[in-house]
Amino acid sequence: MTNRPDGGGESLQLSGDLTAREVPGIYAESLAWRVAGTVPAMVGLAAVTRADSSALALLLEWQSWAHSRGTDIEFTDPPRALRTFASLSEVSSLLGWSGETGAT
Repeated sequence: MTNRPDGGGESLQLSGDLTAREVPGIYAESLAWRVAGTVPAMVGLAAVTRADSSALALLLEWQSWAHSRGTDIEFTDPPRALRTFASLSEVSSLLGWSGETGAT
């Protein structure tokens, strides 16, 4: 199961699958952040078991919201597969993962 966004608290932990099946619901719930003008400072990804391109799109959208407010979101402990996918898609630096090799 994925812990859903709660309106932009200080941190958020995502767990379980983060694929095209789950991402639309998570995105819809996270729209409250945009309305409130807030985003979490940190999103933990250590417990994400599967991810696909929709996961990257979601994280990039959240980072875009943060940048529009002059801040960043720190995406911590991304699983190896997600980091590899981000690297192949050339978006690692946008997510703050530049220089990471995919260990874990």
